[in-house]
Amino acid sequence: MTDADIKYMKEALAVDIAELLAKDFDMNITDALDALYNSETYEKLNNSDTGLYFQSAKYVYSFLKNEVLTSKFG
Repeated sequence: MTDADIKYMKEALAVDIAELLAKDFDMNITDALDALYNSETYEKLNNSDTGLYFQSAKYVYSFLKNEVLTSKFG
């Protein structure tokens, strides 16, 4: 797998996760993407060593949702 493949997988997951966040927390997509990009979850997703980019969007989103609900956000 190339670096470009991994980057694509991360970007595709980010879009899906932002859509889930927008739906669950009644946000527009811009705010949801901003929230995702400023989260610990995104830091972990962006770190290829974690392997999160191989997981489903709902699995990775569960970490972000927990982060939002426990005020560990931002």
